[in-house]
Amino acid sequence: MHKNETTELLKECNSGIRMGIDSIDDVLPSVHSDRLRHVLEECRTTHQRLGTETHKLMSQYGAEAEDPSLVAKGMSWLKTNIKMLAEPSDSTVADLITDGCNMGVKSLNGYVNKYTGADPEAVRLAKQVIRSEEKLCADIREFL
Repeated sequence: MHKNETTELLKECNSGIRMGIDSIDDVLPSVHSDRLRHVLEECRTTHQRLGTETHKLMSQYGAEAEDPSLVAKGMSWLKTNIKMLAEPSDSTVADLITDGCNMGVKSLNGYVNKYTGADPEAVRLAKQVIRSEEKLCADIREFL
């Protein structure tokens, strides 16, 4: 088990979790459906719990949490606001969140595959984040 691989994987988990929570917070004010709102809030709660677990594990490894890339945050914010201005609907929200989830699943799977020497607990945590994102995609398909 390599400490550096573990800390890098945990940093990526943390960044992805934070991007997910921020994205949900960005779109929630525009949601019309109570069901969609519930699904998004449930996912946000799951991500917050996973974020807490990530921070605990990072602390054990002496790693510091880092903010997601300003470029990534800016691009996400811009895309969200432009799309929501053009078409403020639950379908647009579902489309934006699905795109974000797919990006998160793709990147976290890549990091799990890259950091093969990471602590099994960090890998388990990354896979939980992946499953949470996949579940959210499945739960909001009806709104696409």
